[in-house]
Amino acid sequence: MAFECSAAPASVAVSEDGKITASSFINVKLTHSQTLVPMAENLLKAAAMDFDSIDALAVSNGPGSFTGVRIGISAVKGLAAPKNLPCIGVSTLLSMAYNISDTDCTVCAVMDARCNQVYNALFDITDGKITRICSDRALMCEELAKDLKKLSQNGNKRVIIAGDGGEVFYPYVKDTANVSLAAEKNRFQNAASVALAAGEALSRGEYVTAEELLPVYLRLPQAERELKKKKEGNL
Repeated sequence: MAFECSAAPASVAVSEDGKITASSFINVKLTHSQTLVPMAENLLKAAAMDFDSIDALAVSNGPGSFTGVRIGISAVKGLAAPKNLPCIGVSTLLSMAYNISDTDCTVCAVMDARCNQVYNALFDITDGKITRICSDRALMCEELAKDLKKLSQNGNKRVIIAGDGGEVFYPYVKDTANVSLAAEKNRFQNAASVALAAGEALSRGEYVTAEELLPVYLRLPQAERELKKKKEGNL
């Protein structure tokens, strides 16, 4: 079972043998702490499953909304710990590549980090196999635009921009050849893609305990950044 709440929407999905067997998605004005676990319970009920049939839990562990990522991590920890279930933290950016894994291309996954910055990672997709090109990073939109222009000039594959930062970033590269936005249905993070990525990781033995599951932030939360800046100003 996989959970995704790194941005405004929340979703839950169940997979078995690399196939999605059930999924649920909502985008309403409720906090993830109110919706996530009830969504999971309702999904299992609708699929005529019970929690005892779940053998691992996965969650997008960042980057993303600091609050959303923390809620997802906490939910999985709470569900996994009593049964000692293996946990898989999946990069939010990596999960986006699974949205379009049936298309040979370079995926440019982007999330809006504000202040003209994006969280980003690049992935190659060839014959359904996803290969990471660079690590998750936070960088200025102008810098990423330069990277994509180089890719466009040096490669034959088209570049597809996925993620909730796509509309913010696309104007920087709209005139670059072979660069396009993913179709809206494939653009955003969702638990089904987290489940697919986690299934592959689990098959490789890449999992942790509930206690070891941690969020991955590419930069400090705003409150911590402001506190650090204040302390540095007092030196």
